[in-house]
Amino acid sequence: MAIQDNQVVSMEYEVRDGDQIVDSNKGGAPLVFMYGKGQIIPGLENGIKDMNVGEKADILVKAADAYGEYNADATQEVPKEQFAGIDLQEGMTLYGQGEDGGTVQVIVKEIKDDTVVIDFNHPLAGKDLMFSVAINNVRDASAEEAMTGVPEENKPSEEGCCGTGGGSGCGCN
Repeated sequence: MAIQDNQVVSMEYEVRDGDQIVDSNKGGAPLVFMYGKGQIIPGLENGIKDMNVGEKADILVKAADAYGEYNADATQEVPKEQFAGIDLQEGMTLYGQGEDGGTVQVIVKEIKDDTVVIDFNHPLAGKDLMFSVAINNVRDASAEEAMTGVPEENKPSEEGCCGTGGGSGCGCN
C-alpha cells in the first residue's frame, strides 16, 4: 500500500554523489519524518511513495528535486575582516545568522587579499544524487503528530535531559 500524507515513515538511507557517500544513517538511528509535510527533499519523498515496509530501493533524485540547481549568482564577496579569528580555508563550511534570524550555511569559495567570496548554495546543489533506502516502518500519525508535523520519535526525551540534570543544552533552565 502506498505511503500517504500524514503517515510517519522510518527509513534507513545512504546518499551517493557518483561513487562518493555523502550521507548515511546505516547502522545508526533511522530517519523518522512525516510524509507529505516537505520534511525531506521532494524527489526522495516522491520516490518512496509506492514503497512498503521492508522494501529497499535505489532512487535517483535529480538536482532540481534535491537541493536545487547550482545558482552562480548565490555568491557574495565580503570584507575579510568579517572573519577575524577564523583560520579561513577554501572549501570550508561556515555558519552564520541570516537576515531572518535563521542559520545560514556558506562555503568559502575564494580567499582574496582583502575579501572573501562565500557561496550560499547548498554543498549538494546542482548534483544528481543516488539514494539507497530501506523502509523500516510506516504508521498513521496521531492527531497531535498530524497537527504539529512532529513525529513522537523526534520529540526530545524527558529522560537523560531535564529529568536527570541534563542541563541547559536540553532547553531545560
